[in-house]
Amino acid sequence: MEKLEKIYEGKAKILYATDDPDLIIQYFKDEATAFNAQKKGIIRKKGEINNAVSSRLFSYLEDKGVKTHFVEKTGEREMLVKRLDIIPVEVIVRNLAAGSLAKRMGVIEGTALKKTVIEFCYKSDPLGDPFINESIIMAFGFATDGEMKKITAAALEVNGHLSRFFDERGIMLVDFKLEFGRHKGAVLLGDEITPDGCRLWDKETREKLDKDRFRRDLGHVEEAYEEVLRKVMG
Repeated sequence: MEKLEKIYEGKAKILYATDDPDLIIQYFKDEATAFNAQKKGIIRKKGEINNAVSSRLFSYLEDKGVKTHFVEKTGEREMLVKRLDIIPVEVIVRNLAAGSLAKRMGVIEGTALKKTVIEFCYKSDPLGDPFINESIIMAFGFATDGEMKKITAAALEVNGHLSRFFDERGIMLVDFKLEFGRHKGAVLLGDEITPDGCRLWDKETREKLDKDRFRRDLGHVEEAYEEVLRKVMG
């Protein structure tokens, strides 16, 4: 597979075209951002760790029957993926109250929820990824009603599989974000599944093992990412 021109660069990844118009190369960077890129930094070896973790989790989900954009891991920082027409809706899945939800509801982080919460945001860096609902999604034509039903069902299915996967490895999946896109008429899970976009806590100590350590200046960021990698790959 020949790597061609850069077609997109975001906060955490770079996408490259290939000699196959249906496939692209996703490259993971060490750069880290928080608070809509107001805070920036470098997490050593983050790109390698996130590529390995995401490749493992996408492969696991594919084995469980979830359709994703993942094709194969092609290098320490690169994976080959299907080219998607990205649906501009970020899906947030919450198993415990943490982060913005805990703040909005005035509860302690880690508060149990009576059911899994699904939230949607409009993917727009200039607007700060504002919260939206399904009526807004339909009104602006971001996705059809049928697509949103598939996306919601897929998000809950992914949550079930990943919650069990992490639980077996001593990690609590507190919440996480997902992105979806269209490929040849199908809606596929895209983007990445990493400590950048998941809240992961040690099941016994509730120590944070994700990007909150960077956001909140908790220290030992690299060690937390490496711990997730060790448990995911072990």
